[in-house]
Amino acid sequence: MDFSARLKELESFERKDNKASLSSMLKQNGFTRRDFLKYSSAMAAMLGLSSTFAPTIAKAIELADRLPVIWLHMAECTGCSESLLRSDAPTIDSLIFDYINLEYHETIMAASGFQAESNLENAMKKHKGKYILMVEGAIPAGQSSFYLTLGAHAKKGEEIAKQACNNAAAIFAIGACSSFGGIQAAAPNPTNAMPLSKITNKAVINVPGCPPSEKNIVGNVLHYVLYGTLPALDNYNRPKWAYENRIHDLCERRGHFDAGEFVQSFGDEGAKKGYCLYKVGCKGPYTFNNCSKLRFNQHTNWPIGAGHGCIGCSEPDFWDNMGPFEEPLKSHLFKSISADATSDKIGIGVLTLTGLAIAAHAVISSVKKD
Repeated sequence: MDFSARLKELESFERKDNKASLSSMLKQNGFTRRDFLKYSSAMAAMLGLSSTFAPTIAKAIELADRLPVIWLHMAECTGCSESLLRSDAPTIDSLIFDYINLEYHETIMAASGFQAESNLENAMKKHKGKYILMVEGAIPAGQSSFYLTLGAHAKKGEEIAKQACNNAAAIFAIGACSSFGGIQAAAPNPTNAMPLSKITNKAVINVPGCPPSEKNIVGNVLHYVLYGTLPALDNYNRPKWAYENRIHDLCERRGHFDAGEFVQSFGDEGAKKGYCLYKVGCKGPYTFNNCSKLRFNQHTNWPIGAGHGCIGCSEPDFWDNMGPFEEPLKSHLFKSISADATSDKIGIGVLTLTGLAIAAHAVISSVKKD
């Protein structure tokens, strides 16, 4: 694909005033041009492009301040924003997010009350049809929408989200809550919380996780900057470039799984040796995400690396379907299209279902070892 026309289109967009250049921001934080190009090469690989596209990615990033972004907070803990913006030493990802034309973000903006509300309304009006909308948090809806009111005029969150969706060029649901409802929508769901996709008829790209990695957030912005279109999606509207593979497939403990070497209880000898966490509840075989590649805390570690199993937070209804979190799943099929069954009750007749061979392999291997 020739990206030159798309980049020229972005160059015509208004640049945000009084903003330092990206190169100066990187330099101030200790990143060289070489570091930036390495990062661009890595992002190209993540998006399915060859390394020859690194200069194009770099150019797209340098034009990202022309693309207006509105970030809304609904019913959530702000963990997704914190994951992206509150690292102890800024990463290139967080600097890029600081650099883009972030028109509205309640966590980091100085305005409050009537001024904040006015800023949001003005941004939606000024950039109508051009802005990227990112929404964090589930949305209490219908007769329960009064559970979430925002701003000086106490507007309902559902009303604000619908208005913002109507005028957006692209819509991203950031985190498990906005993508699938999260803990707010867990049974019995007294606030009738629901994912963003349930309150708008427009296409919503889900970027789930609790929280998602910063690269999954920034990568979607870059994809839209480059292509001007939405990425290829899976059955749950998650970008395939980030959510196509199981965590289990690239897990650092996969060799122990294949060898039937499992942690039987936290703190045992197997735990000290880094054995597989399947038997203490790891949901990695059922969870689609790239955590095992990207990691967290400036890409240094992730839950499985730290000794706790995956809880499946990027899957629909994980709070209801994946628990208890420190026990293997019982013998039932859950709603995810990646459905597997676990336990020693798996019959040979159902092994043709998606991924059931993984669970069968775990059972067989554990019998051999134990």
